[in-house]
Amino acid sequence: MSKMEYNKSPISLREGKVFIDGVECMDSLKCELKFTPDVWSGKQLGEKSPSSRWLGFSITGSITRRRSNNWIKEAIKKYTKTGATPEFTIQGVMNDENSDYYEDHGSDVVTVVGCVLTGDLLLTMLDSGGEVVEDTITFSAKDIV
Repeated sequence: MSKMEYNKSPISLREGKVFIDGVECMDSLKCELKFTPDVWSGKQLGEKSPSSRWLGFSITGSITRRRSNNWIKEAIKKYTKTGATPEFTIQGVMNDENSDYYEDHGSDVVTVVGCVLTGDLLLTMLDSGGEVVEDTITFSAKDIV
């Protein structure tokens, strides 16, 4: 594919895929994966600005999807029966083949492991003015692979 001569072609957020435990989440609308460093900052006597360093990190994310299956309810049922925290692997793929990024680097793939669902998990929802069910699932992750 040739580059445009005059215009830039940034990555389109509309082009991509989300996988949960290797299965494509066909009903996904939005996915965010975030790395947040745990930052220490401090000064010594005579310093005008602080030094900073990373001491650790947290990984969080969210997936917004239109409900087309019952995997969340199944994970909840399994937890209530076994007491074992459900853990997932989540992968986000940005694959806009018409972007400058794709031309130089290919797809941008991020895989996070040890994902544990956090926040409210919607079991059911009814709304006389509503249209379709959309879930926003939040999670924390243990690591990036």
